[in-house]
Amino acid sequence: MCRNIRTLYNFEPAATSEEVQAAALQYVRKISGFSKPSKVNEEAFNRAVHDIAHASMHLLADLETNAPPKDREVEAAKARASAAERYAA
Repeated sequence: MCRNIRTLYNFEPAATSEEVQAAALQYVRKISGFSKPSKVNEEAFNRAVHDIAHASMHLLADLETNAPPKDREVEAAKARASAAERYAA
């Protein structure tokens, strides 16, 4: 998975539409190989981002879990610690 795409499910507060849109954009960039599509591909690219964001919002709304929601700050601290260990010189 692309490192820029983060888990959005089961967080408190819930993922925003902007976070879902950003993840969809990263996904489309990854599979298309375009960071910015040409004019001829722009409509298809933007439609794919919209469709994937829409499907993702439905997925997040429909998922169920018994696990308590994760705290964003705690998860961010874990990610920073992991990155510091991974990139330690």
